[in-house]
Amino acid sequence: MYEKPKILLCGDKAIIVEFGNEISEECNKKVINLYRMLKKEKCAGIISMIPTYRSLLIKYDHFKIAYDELLKLIELNDKNENENSEEFRPKIYEIPVVYGGEFGPDLDFVAKYHSITSEEVISIHTQPLYRIYMVGFTMGFAYLGGMSEKIATPRLENPRTEIEAGSVGIAGNQTGIYPLSSPGGWRIIGKTPVKLYDTNREKPILFESGNYIKFAQITEEEYYRIKKEIEMKTYQIKIYDYV
Repeated sequence: MYEKPKILLCGDKAIIVEFGNEISEECNKKVINLYRMLKKEKCAGIISMIPTYRSLLIKYDHFKIAYDELLKLIELNDKNENENSEEFRPKIYEIPVVYGGEFGPDLDFVAKYHSITSEEVISIHTQPLYRIYMVGFTMGFAYLGGMSEKIATPRLENPRTEIEAGSVGIAGNQTGIYPLSSPGGWRIIGKTPVKLYDTNREKPILFESGNYIKFAQITEEEYYRIKKEIEMKTYQIKIYDYV
């Protein structure tokens, strides 16, 4: 963590505000606080913002907001950090997942790799609250923190040419959900019927940085029931307040 955030120029229309040189929840909270403060203020001249693990990219129109004005806003946020952090109340998204079988073809491999049972892998995977550090790579893909080292598993040596949307996987010490069908080398342990990216929604991307995910095991029957409810637009994902 830096004592003060570093300002890095990114051409003449963008800056990067960097809060540290390591991935940590404390560092990411500072990123999210600044992101939400600027978003709430609806500052004229700010075109777009992209929060990452430890920095915030701000693209701006220098004809509407001067570089010095932008720096003052960032400094103000840094001084009032405690007040800003109190305003943001994180949410927990409960993501239903059916594990193993055709839905999670690599579950048994992960279990054997760690000399534990598949049931233990599921138990370990569903215990933590996973922080959403940032969203990117593909539309709606959430970079999560908090997975136990007990089930950290290397990627596939030969990536699959297609992994279906909703697949839940492990790669190294990370876990994540494929929002779209795409090639990939993650070890697939389960699948969720929930759509992480849906152009028919008011907000196509389901997740927001700074919130949390909790995986919940479901049966195959529940998977197909939820999938049908999603198609009929009657399903409501469970969202809780983070305490």
